[in-house]
This record gives sequence, C-alpha cells and structure tokens, in this order.
Amino acid sequence: MPKRKKSNPNGVTFGMVMVILMSVSIILILTTIKIYLSNQIYYESKVVNNMKREVSVLKAEKVMLEQSVEALKFKNRVTDTIFAIQEN
Repeated sequence: MPKRKKSNPNGVTFGMVMVILMSVSIILILTTIKIYLSNQIYYESKVVNNMKREVSVLKAEKVMLEQSVEALKFKNRVTDTIFAIQEN
C-alpha cells in the first residue's frame, strides 16, 4: 500500500491570523505616531510664525522710533543754533 501524504489544511490558520493582526497593529502604531508628530509640527510652526510676525512688527517700530529720534535730534540742534544766533 502506498503511503498517503499528510494533507495541509485549507483555509486560514492561526499563524496567518497572528501575522495579519501584528501587521495591522504595527501599521496603526506607525500611523498614530505620524499623525501625532504632524500635529506637533503644525502647532509649533504656528507659534514660530506668530513670533516672526511680532519680530517684523518690532523691527518696523524700531525703524520708526529711530527716525523719530533723528528728527528730534535735528530739531534740537536747529533750535540750539537759533537760540545761539539770537543771543548774539
């Protein structure tokens, strides 16, 4: 009599289910990490953009204040020379 070979079971085995579950869980973990990091980068970039905007406003204000100081210095020098001329 010829020996029969042991036939492999058809269908889904426990090992296949475990591999699929592990793969899905790894994908979910990696996706969750990516979403978290993307959100953190987004919120940090909002903070950085606000700071950049404030810096540009402060630089513009500095320029205006420097011009105002120069105008006051010029006015003070002109006024001093007018008083000096009137005293003579």
